[in-house]
Amino acid sequence: MMDEKWLLTMLGFAAKARKAVAGESNVEAALKKDKVELLIIAVDASAKNKEHWQRVAEEKNIPLLAAAAQTEIGLAMGLSPRAIVAVTDRQMKEAILARK
Repeated sequence: MMDEKWLLTMLGFAAKARKAVAGESNVEAALKKDKVELLIIAVDASAKNKEHWQRVAEEKNIPLLAAAAQTEIGLAMGLSPRAIVAVTDRQMKEAILARK
């Protein structure tokens, strides 16, 4: 089980360093540019949302984690609640997955 507090801290760092984007439109834009290394979906996202992002992750061969609530993810990144986050930096992805 991943340490959720640690993950949220990492998302905060990633957001400040502009190595992560949050929200559907920002994640879709990053996907179109092939910049996404890792997707993180909120555990309280809708079933439809989870299915959509699971399919996207499989199609693009991108790892997908389910962690934290939308409000916690948003707070960690200095934003309103977000259901989906894309990590755009390979080193950040590796650090997060190494701790999984």
